[in-house]
Amino acid sequence: MTGPHYDFDLTTPRPTTIDKRRAEHKDPARLSSTTDQRLLDSRGPAEWVHSDAWRLQRIQAEFIEGFSVLAEIPRAVTVFGSARAKPGHPDYATGMALGGALARAGYAVITGGGPGIMEAANRGCSEAGGLSVGLGIELPFEQGLNPWVDLGVGFRYFFARKTMFVKYAQAFVCLPGGFGTLDELFEALVLVQTGKVTRFPVVLLGSRYWGGLVDWLRTTALDHGVISPSDVDLMTVTDDVDEVVAIVEKGFQELVAEPEHR
Repeated sequence: MTGPHYDFDLTTPRPTTIDKRRAEHKDPARLSSTTDQRLLDSRGPAEWVHSDAWRLQRIQAEFIEGFSVLAEIPRAVTVFGSARAKPGHPDYATGMALGGALARAGYAVITGGGPGIMEAANRGCSEAGGLSVGLGIELPFEQGLNPWVDLGVGFRYFFARKTMFVKYAQAFVCLPGGFGTLDELFEALVLVQTGKVTRFPVVLLGSRYWGGLVDWLRTTALDHGVISPSDVDLMTVTDDVDEVVAIVEKGFQELVAEPEHR
């Protein structure tokens, strides 16, 4: 049984639907608050009448735009990692190598569209001829999408953006990163653990960085009885880019072999 055929021409220029208002903020001080912040701030009991009800339309519009722009991308892998890694840093080089390897294996690469490891993965993918996708977010300290994004979507709401990371990916790969990367990692693990997504590999690339976290889960968290032994096996730690691609491909082949995907 062969995998599905994707009729998606990578040589055709694609629209880039970038949030222009966000991209124009050259001075972080000009962005005194974000849309997410204004949504989550506590207000008076009747505040929703004046603002929150109208925000529902904007939230709906973000989901519609994300679905419409990303619906026809080929099979893809979402890559997370620090925005702080600079070109020349080993993690940046690893991100480029990963992006290139995934592209050569026939996968699009989805990132948060920012600098650092996100840029590296987008760059590696783009230079290898793959489809490089960036899902940007309105933040006071990030200025638009990196220049290696072929197809970009700008989001105001984290929860809408997070849905796109999962919905259009066949796997997650996490390189070294901070709170944002950890947030996405554990959200993916919860989705797999609870059966919200199936056949969804989660790979941690960089054993020196991730080893301590995994050891803590296998000892402290497990000893406290807050996770099951099988939960730690929901992710794989490796230093080998080729192994990452093999894990992703194995998961994809298992997915397309399931009866509902025949």
